[in-house]
Amino acid sequence: MRADRVFAYGAAAGLVTDLLLGDPRRGHPVAAFGRAAGAVERVLWRDHRGWGSLHAVVCAGGAAALGALAARAVRPSAAASVALTGAATWAVVGGTSLAREARVIGRALEAGDVEAARARLPHLCGRDPQALDADGIARAVVESVAENTSDAVVGALVWGAFAGVPGLVGFRAVNTLDAMAGHRSPRYRRFGWASARLDDVAGWPGARLTAVLAAVAGDDRRGAVRAWRADAGRHPSPNAGPVEASFAGALGVRLGGTLSYGGRVEHRPALNRDGRAVAVPDIERAVRLSRRVGLLALGACAAARLVVSLVKGHGK
Repeated sequence: MRADRVFAYGAAAGLVTDLLLGDPRRGHPVAAFGRAAGAVERVLWRDHRGWGSLHAVVCAGGAAALGALAARAVRPSAAASVALTGAATWAVVGGTSLAREARVIGRALEAGDVEAARARLPHLCGRDPQALDADGIARAVVESVAENTSDAVVGALVWGAFAGVPGLVGFRAVNTLDAMAGHRSPRYRRFGWASARLDDVAGWPGARLTAVLAAVAGDDRRGAVRAWRADAGRHPSPNAGPVEASFAGALGVRLGGTLSYGGRVEHRPALNRDGRAVAVPDIERAVRLSRRVGLLALGACAAARLVVSLVKGHGK
């Protein structure tokens, strides 16, 4: 079976499995990778960019290499190749868990239980919840749904289309390393520099595809494009900016503003400045938009892989 079909069938199977089951309850491969990366960090940690770069190469490169070995081992069997791609896709995407956590917080806010929503917010993002009121929590959820649509779904599919199973697991490894060490705390300001920069590079294509698809699938296409063009560059993250701006325009809401991470206050520019403030019902709208974007990303990535295969075939 051709590689483009293996990816298309396997990725579709993985997304369906994620839709039906969500993340594995126990023994999640990403959690196992996190423990392994933590063990490597304990050996390699120095307050130095070079040692942090070695950590990123060893961990992300090791994950991609294991994916390549597994793909090579099952290559003679089309069924096994599809199954491995499906399993890898299920392991690395997190669209269902993202939607579930967002909706749990949304239901708490709808019931007026702000304390329950605050207690649940750390399951979704790293914001400090205690300083947030109901609308602030809703804005944090919508921003997290937008950013994680790129990080937890679209980016993985892009790299899966480009490099198969090694691309899927390698991208998620890079994304996980950034979450572990890419922040600017005193411990990771130098050691985590390479993980953060690698994540910026790996996330670039998925973020742009997410922004495009949010504009296509959203309620206000022109608003999404306008917000992306006007405000994406104002965001401190080169990848979260286009995604959050496009989601903001597509939903007709205003994102950005003051937020707090680990006691550190940031004053971010507004995205889609003419939009209205986020309200609790916008959480469900964001989740539905995220779902549509994920499905469109699967189709776009499968089609791109097919086109590349056909071009290579004609070139022989």
